[in-house]
Amino acid sequence: MEIKPITNASIEACAKVFIQSYNRPPWNYQWKLEDAIKYLDEYASSPQFVGFALYDNEEIAGVLLAHTKTWWTSNQLFIDEFFVAPGFQKMGYGKILINYAEQYALENELKTITLMTHKFMPAMNFYVKNDFIHAQPFVILFKNI
Repeated sequence: MEIKPITNASIEACAKVFIQSYNRPPWNYQWKLEDAIKYLDEYASSPQFVGFALYDNEEIAGVLLAHTKTWWTSNQLFIDEFFVAPGFQKMGYGKILINYAEQYALENELKTITLMTHKFMPAMNFYVKNDFIHAQPFVILFKNI
């Protein structure tokens, strides 16, 4: 098992795992490879981008894409996307990546890790088990146009 930084060369492989993870229950999205590559590359091209891929025998088991962010209380690591390949779920790989992100944050004097997830999906339970706090008063709003 090895954790490596995400590079331009690894975006397509990460996008394939992204599709495997999200184009199935419970999410049931319909990502196409070309769109997933573009979506992940938009994160990776950000100047504040931080990304890691967890490999098991040269196969990507999980991916964490984030960016550093200035906030009035302290600088933070904001997780934009986090996913584990279906064949590697419930094996501790997600926890390994979260722990790695925490270590990265500590080493870079980032005092908070922040993320968004769907309240009624299994990921919510994973984050709560890993000591994330549900900030009840916050909501996400969007408008289809």
